[in-house]
Amino acid sequence: MYSFDIERPKSVADAVAALGADEAQPIAGGQTLIPTLKQRLASPSKLVALSGIEEMKYVRRDGDTLVIGGGTTHGTIARETAEHFPGLAGLAARIGDPAVRNRGTIGGSIANNDPSACYPSAALACGATIVTDKREIAADDYFQGMFMTALEEGEIVTEIRFPIPEKSAYMKFEQIASRFPLVGVFVAKFADKVGVGVTGASNDGVFRWSEAEQALGSNFAADAVSGLTAPDASDMISDLHGTGAYRAHLVGVMTKRAVAAAS
Repeated sequence: MYSFDIERPKSVADAVAALGADEAQPIAGGQTLIPTLKQRLASPSKLVALSGIEEMKYVRRDGDTLVIGGGTTHGTIARETAEHFPGLAGLAARIGDPAVRNRGTIGGSIANNDPSACYPSAALACGATIVTDKREIAADDYFQGMFMTALEEGEIVTEIRFPIPEKSAYMKFEQIASRFPLVGVFVAKFADKVGVGVTGASNDGVFRWSEAEQALGSNFAADAVSGLTAPDASDMISDLHGTGAYRAHLVGVMTKRAVAAAS
C-alpha cells in the first residue's frame, strides 16, 4: 500500500464535490478496489468513501419495479428482495462469503463492471435502469465492455431500478477459490419477453444471449436452448481456469439450469 487521503462524506452532494479533486477516486465496499491498491494497480491520491451515505442504502418496491440504493450491501439485498424478486436474492446470497456480502455494495459492483461480477447479468436480463447523481442510463447502454461503463469521471451510481420479472433465476459455475463465476447466467421471464444476461465468459464483459432470449420467448423451457449454437468461443475468456470453448459450452449449460430453476 501507499499513503493517500480519505474523505468520508455524508451526502451524495458532498461526495460529488469531493470527487472533483485531482486524482480522487470513490470507494464503496472496497472489495475490488482495496486488492487493486495493494497490488499497486491503482494509485489515487484521495479516496472518497461512500459507505457513510445513508441516503443510498435502501430496498423498496415501486409498483412493478424494485428500487435499490447504490450503497446497499449484498447481504441486505439477499434478505430484503427474497419475497418480491427471488432470482436477485439468490444471486446476492451467493456472492463471495459473509464478510464480502456485508461490505460489498451493488453500486460498487455496477460501477466497476468486473467481467465476472454477478449483478451486471441481472441488470441486462431485466432491462434495469442505472441512476446516477446526473442522469438515468438503460443497462443496454451502460455496460460498454470489460471494466468499461457509460459513467463519466466523478459520476456516482446512486440507484438501480429493476423491473420485476414473473420468473427469474441466476446460475453460476464457480471458480472455487474466488467464488467468482467462470460463467454466470441470469434468466428473467416477463409477460412479453425473456432476458438472458451472461457474465464471466466474454472478453467484452457482460452480454445478452439474444438467440436464447428469442427461443425462450416462444417456449420458456430448458429444452428450448438445446438446439442453439453456443456463443462464439473466439470471443470467450481463455485462461488457466478454462478455455474459451469450455466457457462457451458452460453458457448453454448454465442457461438451461437457470430456466429450470425459474420454472
